[in-house]
Amino acid sequence: MVRQGWLPVILAMILAAVVLLSNQSLQLGLDLRGGHQLSARVLNPDPEAVITADDLDGVKNVIQRRIDGLGLAQTQIYAVGSDRVVVQLPTAQPPQEGDAEAEAAVDNTLQQAANQITERAVLQFGVLRPSEADRYATLAQERRDARVAVLLGQQQLEQLQRSRGNAEQLSAVREELEVAQTTFDQLEQDIGQLFDLRPLTGDDLVQVVAEPNPESQGEYYQLSLTFSSDGAQAFADLTKEVASDFNLRLAILLDGRSISEATVGREFRENGITGGGARITGAFTLERARELEVQLRGGSLPYDTEIVEQRTVGATLGADNVRRSLNAALAGLALVSGLMVVIYRLPGLVAVAALAIYALLNLAVYALVPVVLTLPGMAGLILSFGMAVDANVLIFERIREELRSGRKLYQAVEAGFERAFSSIFDGSVTTLISCVALGYLGSGLVRGFAITLGIGVGLSLFTSLICSKTLLKTSLFLYPALRKIKYFQPVQ
Repeated sequence: MVRQGWLPVILAMILAAVVLLSNQSLQLGLDLRGGHQLSARVLNPDPEAVITADDLDGVKNVIQRRIDGLGLAQTQIYAVGSDRVVVQLPTAQPPQEGDAEAEAAVDNTLQQAANQITERAVLQFGVLRPSEADRYATLAQERRDARVAVLLGQQQLEQLQRSRGNAEQLSAVREELEVAQTTFDQLEQDIGQLFDLRPLTGDDLVQVVAEPNPESQGEYYQLSLTFSSDGAQAFADLTKEVASDFNLRLAILLDGRSISEATVGREFRENGITGGGARITGAFTLERARELEVQLRGGSLPYDTEIVEQRTVGATLGADNVRRSLNAALAGLALVSGLMVVIYRLPGLVAVAALAIYALLNLAVYALVPVVLTLPGMAGLILSFGMAVDANVLIFERIREELRSGRKLYQAVEAGFERAFSSIFDGSVTTLISCVALGYLGSGLVRGFAITLGIGVGLSLFTSLICSKTLLKTSLFLYPALRKIKYFQPVQ
């Protein structure tokens, strides 16, 4: 039995939803808002070799897994011609001039995507050549200095963006940061050349997880690696070799750049490090560690790629189609609301109020998750509106049956909600099962439809069973004039 204590909870949820939507905008897909397009060319080191359609599909699939791993939902990735892969991202349109924070958010998204498209992410392991020990010590110190310069540059850039610094200052800091980052990358490349490679590679990985580095008190992150059975044995042999000589170091290289080096304790001279696990430590930010995790999970690219074009793309459906779709949706909702009031009178008004709460909570969940809203997603939302009203129809018809059987008004309302519960719940569960199947097996627009419909069905249970009952009983309690059977019966 639902008590009137639900009313403060409902009001609090409405207030929270309004605050959330006023401070956080909905994410719209490519079909509704447009975004950015990155075109990448696939490069074959052998000029006489031909990149086949299967090769191009292999590159596209790796990029797809990486972009999906970033959480950039509703992207479109497809092959064009014989050597191009096009990636369309539902990012915001160019922000208003002078909005440095919005510009930085868009630039960051595009940079993350570009990194996933262009970095091959070939993971290798190597052992330092004894003759290069002095050279390594010199380059390692230079790399530490370069890392400090990069971190300071990033902090300065973030401060200017928060304080809305002028364009000239931002440009100067970006240039300095780019120089420092280039120097750092080159030093990692130079250090990587001091190591002899071993057979162990990223192909031997079965799991990669980015997690806080406990030794840095949460300031930096590390990558935890888990190897296959063959990889675990290769890693044990490799660490056994490094542990045999105090001057040797083990390096983890990504695309030829050494991203981490370590010594191995003498206690591992006999068996090496067993267990099939390893850690990549370093001054990794959460963003960088997550980026590496996505790359290693997605697999290495079979060929080098380069970004050859970046441009803004408009909504694929066009503004006119979107406007017509929204008008049709609003017209349908208005007709349904009017029909509910005409047929069910007072309960119909309550159903309309519950439907408004339902719509508000839906949009708030979309902004909170967040859900990238596409036109098929909007179709799922509108379909869930109809299902929410359908639940109210079952309840109100039950109430009328109870009134015709001679029950008093309050008893009829209670019995109507209780007896309709099983039918509403069973119908919602079967729909949710279909949504789970569509979301798991489908992709792209189909998955967007399933997600929005599933969220809607879940919320409709709350609004039809809790909100409708609370609002109806509250109105009867506060306004005695409404306690008349004629307000629950059809117009004669």
